[in-house]
Amino acid sequence: MALTDTACKNAKCAPDKPRTRFADAGGLYLEVAATGGKHWYWKYRYGGKEKRLALGAYPGVPLAKARRDRDDARDTLKAGSDPVQAKATRKLADRVKMENNFEAVARAWFAHWKGPRSVRHSDYVLRRLEADVFPDLGKQPIASITAPQLLAVAKKIESRGAGDIAKRAWQTCGQIFRYAVAHGLVERNPATDVKPADALKPRVKSHYARLEAKEMPELLRKIEAYPGAPATRLAMKLMALTFVRTGELIAAHWDEFDLEDAKEWRVPAERMKMKTPHIVPLSTQAIEVLQAIHELRGLSGLLFPGERDHDKPMSNNTILGALKRMGYAGRMTGHGFRGVASTILHEHGHRHDIIELQLAHQERDNVSAAYNFATYLPQRRKMMQEYADHLDQLRRGAKILPFKAA
Repeated sequence: MALTDTACKNAKCAPDKPRTRFADAGGLYLEVAATGGKHWYWKYRYGGKEKRLALGAYPGVPLAKARRDRDDARDTLKAGSDPVQAKATRKLADRVKMENNFEAVARAWFAHWKGPRSVRHSDYVLRRLEADVFPDLGKQPIASITAPQLLAVAKKIESRGAGDIAKRAWQTCGQIFRYAVAHGLVERNPATDVKPADALKPRVKSHYARLEAKEMPELLRKIEAYPGAPATRLAMKLMALTFVRTGELIAAHWDEFDLEDAKEWRVPAERMKMKTPHIVPLSTQAIEVLQAIHELRGLSGLLFPGERDHDKPMSNNTILGALKRMGYAGRMTGHGFRGVASTILHEHGHRHDIIELQLAHQERDNVSAAYNFATYLPQRRKMMQEYADHLDQLRRGAKILPFKAA
């Protein structure tokens, strides 16, 4: 006789047995243990042997579902497959799928991708994934993620006013999916189905805020009298004299400088935007600033270590914050020193290609990079010294005479 819900509920193990079976129909039965546990099984034959398939515990799996699962298993058997093996295969596939969730694959991609990148840049990419992407997509099997889900994450980032970060998050996810495709974890990359420009707001291009050249004398005098941390004042002075990028300045190490013989600063390729080495000829004024930093900080490790963690450079916003306190909020940035230098040097007749080379703007291919970074070095040394002398004149308020271009 087939089982009923009431019969399943009331089924008890015989007192003198470790377990008792209650048959339903078609090989399905409910097994009740002496401990009280109740489990469904389906009995069948495969390859000439009797086998049984576990279908779950009662009452979590009620009678009706146990019968449906029995019928599905019977269909599998009719198709020529062993239901127990088929179930094991499905469980394995599900486990592999969960192990290949987006976060796990993303971290595998990151370990592969970060190799040639700077620690600063790679750490930033990982932090953005952890903050913006993993909370929404991290636990999902990567093969189940769709383009609309990726777009939803990007739109969420954009909604807080971080449009550039939203686009970069989309691009990073695309790289992760390309890695997954290459390793056979997914069949296609959903990030290619939609372009960021199709759904995200276009970026409004703007130049870094910077002063006019005629406003430099006042700024230079304010820097000289800056009442904040001495290291910040010296960082601003060195930036004005070398006009490197903020990231290149704050991450500088003493072993990159030769103050005695070559009198130059060699920035390694991994810290440069163009990923090639860069030489900054040091004027006598720049060397004086570096000597002052040496007296303040010592002559090892970072020039500008962070206040809390001396193994990391000062914050990117330190110089920006100092300019703001001096009254230049929205008018000048660390990057602005580069624009001012370019304007002044062009106004005084220096060749555009030499200025661009010193600004590290010039494109370089892999073959010529090793030769180009030292191109026009004598002319650049002369230009950098004359520019430093010019800034001194501006700061002192002396009569300014155009210096002769190299």
